[in-house]
Amino acid sequence: MGVEHYSDQELIIQLQRDDVRAFNQLYFKYHAAIYRNIFKLLKDGEESENILQEVFTSLWLNRVTLDAAKPVANWLFVVSYNKSITHLKKSLKKAFAYQQIENEHEYAHEEDVFLKEIKLKLINEACLNLSPQKRKVFDLCKLQGKSYEETAVELNISKHTVKEYLSLAVKSIKEYVDQHPNNKIAGIYLFIIVKMML
Repeated sequence: MGVEHYSDQELIIQLQRDDVRAFNQLYFKYHAAIYRNIFKLLKDGEESENILQEVFTSLWLNRVTLDAAKPVANWLFVVSYNKSITHLKKSLKKAFAYQQIENEHEYAHEEDVFLKEIKLKLINEACLNLSPQKRKVFDLCKLQGKSYEETAVELNISKHTVKEYLSLAVKSIKEYVDQHPNNKIAGIYLFIIVKMML
């Protein structure tokens, strides 16, 4: 009998035996419902897909500790909810951090909503130009406020490497901004980068 005929409890038991077919069956069975619940919170298709993949990655990584007697659907929904809320909090924290910096700038009171939106777009574009590892270091150190030591432990790299990546990340962002010499927003972002390095 194939795994498609197994109960959830049987699928978890097979999953704990590293059966990829059991994992695929659980994904096939629940991914659409999990995605819908994530999307209700995030209202963003791409980010919802990313969180969905994280949820099922967690399922695989935590397969040994799962309790086969408990509904796996409940586990999936709880994990997806927690990851979605964490993502929302991080997004709000990021937006709030930028807003605080904006409020300190002498030109902040002159900017209307449209200019603020353009500035945030420029910030995001500059960060996206970083390599994944440098972007992660920048995010952990500057947006999440973690120390070099904490970042080094989380990424399994040395403290020296963290400092080097952060320096290169800031340099890369500044170079990106330099490509917009006539943009008032670019000048503001240079101020932001300097403040974040203090």
